[in-house]
Amino acid sequence: MPKRFLIPLLLFTVFFAGMAAIQFATPDMPDNDGFYHIKLAWLMRTENLKPDFPWLPLSILNEEEFYDHHFLFHVALIPFTFGDLRLGAKWAAVTFSAFAFLSIWYLFHRQKLPLSWLWAIGLLGISDAFLYRMSITRAQSLSLAVLALGLAWILEGKYKHLAVLSFLYVWLYDAFPLMLAIAGIHSLSVLVLERRLETRPLLWAGPGIAAGLVINPYFPDNLIFTWHHLLPKLQNATSVNVGNEWYPYDTNQLLKNSLPALVAFAGGALALGLSGRKLDLRTMTSFLLALLFAAMLFKARRFVEYFPPFALIFAAFAWAPLLDSKRESSPSTSKLLASLQANQALILLTVVVCLGIAKSIPVAQERIIDSKPHTLYQGASTWLAENTPEGERVFQTDWDDFQRLFFFNTHNTYLAGLDPTYLQLYDSELYDIWVQITRGNVEKPSQVISERFAARYVHTDLKHGNFLRQAANDPGMVEVYRDDQAVIFEIVEP
Repeated sequence: MPKRFLIPLLLFTVFFAGMAAIQFATPDMPDNDGFYHIKLAWLMRTENLKPDFPWLPLSILNEEEFYDHHFLFHVALIPFTFGDLRLGAKWAAVTFSAFAFLSIWYLFHRQKLPLSWLWAIGLLGISDAFLYRMSITRAQSLSLAVLALGLAWILEGKYKHLAVLSFLYVWLYDAFPLMLAIAGIHSLSVLVLERRLETRPLLWAGPGIAAGLVINPYFPDNLIFTWHHLLPKLQNATSVNVGNEWYPYDTNQLLKNSLPALVAFAGGALALGLSGRKLDLRTMTSFLLALLFAAMLFKARRFVEYFPPFALIFAAFAWAPLLDSKRESSPSTSKLLASLQANQALILLTVVVCLGIAKSIPVAQERIIDSKPHTLYQGASTWLAENTPEGERVFQTDWDDFQRLFFFNTHNTYLAGLDPTYLQLYDSELYDIWVQITRGNVEKPSQVISERFAARYVHTDLKHGNFLRQAANDPGMVEVYRDDQAVIFEIVEP
């Protein structure tokens, strides 16, 4: 096998093995959303690539307005939908994260970075929170791969490649504005370092994104959804009780789960001072990108998917002049370059990478072992499927229960799912009523649930104590199913 294929194959194997060790520390899945994604991919395989979506009729993802904002991600999941969907979802997460890491190696390789393979392996030790997020069956891993490829092609001036990639990014995931951010930051770096205006990255990425929005299987619903979905997140992502990922880490949490990434960023800054060289374009660009993703991480913990790898990219570029024995050194760095021969640099970086891996992978395994049981709500879902008419709406007391209910039961329809803002944006008054009911602030809620939500069945977990007390005192609510995970009520005439 040619060497040019052998190295990436070996690296992919290392990445795959490392992520599999994390993923299969438990039979469970680390996040609710993976249940939704793999089931929708299965529907796309068994029905068509644009299946009808009747399951969230009271949200902006209702059947008339539905937009699959992870379309290409779901297409990529289709090969994993043969056999056990849970296992397929887990293997998909391993595979996609390995491809993301390989894409960062490709960036290093194309930039002729010394020890590019070792820097890339450092991704397995850069942050346990990053590894955990990469273990979730979501589009973020492929999004990282796209951004790494985009940066590589911007640095190489392959703007036609960039335009095509930007087009596909829109179809893959709704984080596509990040491509414009990378292009814009590169243009800013050129302006600062070279005192000239470089607009080609933006002029190719921008039309690529615009084409992806217009030439889209869901046009024009995709434009409406994107506006509705992104605007609340840009204004105040936590104004509605959304998932924990939209809340920031506190300082102590960040120091625990991403210390190697913070060290890498600080180490990159140190290398800039030691090198005694003028800052080059790729280092400046990666530095500003790392700052951007750090600012995003301080606002919402979900961006731990981007800051650690870009901190590593910055560190790799910043240290390159010091680790490359083939480059001519300046007088101020001649002694340092003389002492850091290739074998010594290899040993030093290997030790740092190994320490990071030894710290991060076990913690990521511990986190994934704490995942909820993959059978959560399976019993309740089966009961609903067997005892209610097809299409019967189910009132849930938690919006994020939808993903698991949908995985086990596409027989029923549901109230809210994927994001609570989808219900709020569809009908804010209805959303407020739902919140009050689920908190147990509405006495005898059966009439409101029946009249306002057109639902005859209610699903709740056992943690909603206030709601359960109101239900117990409501003659219009009859308990028809209970296990150690959930309760189902039927709305009846009192």
